[in-house]
Amino acid sequence: MGTIRREGPRCAGTLRDSTFGSTPLNLEAQWITGFVDGEGCFHVGINAHSDMKCGYQVLPEFIVVQHERDVQLLEALKRHFGCGVVRTNHGDRMAYRVRGHRHLLEHIIPFFEKHELKSKKRADFAKFRRIVRMMEAGDHLKEEGVEEIRRIASQMNRGADKIKSDPIGNGRE
Repeated sequence: MGTIRREGPRCAGTLRDSTFGSTPLNLEAQWITGFVDGEGCFHVGINAHSDMKCGYQVLPEFIVVQHERDVQLLEALKRHFGCGVVRTNHGDRMAYRVRGHRHLLEHIIPFFEKHELKSKKRADFAKFRRIVRMMEAGDHLKEEGVEEIRRIASQMNRGADKIKSDPIGNGRE
């Protein structure tokens, strides 16, 4: 007996095809919340940009990355939220990304307000939501607003929990 081969997200005759068939996945809110707790990321990038009023561009983004063999999960998230894109992330990784300010405000943020995350990611979401709302108020167009956004964003995604190490890796404060 041979083994089941997985050669890519769209190849016929794979385990993915026999498991999920051609019927689109219907995701439940609790499943999405748990999946994002483990695999999702609320990220805010701040890039120097000379065309912007205060010299910086603030880029909030909701991201979920999976191996290409599980791209159907990312496509199902896109269908569920009705926004975003699924694209190659790096190598054999695919990413579901939502960057549009309106989409974040009208789809992503309300979903996670209604269906609360359970892990420490809930704190990242609260900071992310605050930044997106600050942008809605135009704070990202003022120097002091960008600095406040930068301060909040630096505390996201373990930024506040990072431990400095000496050259041989001994943790120290």
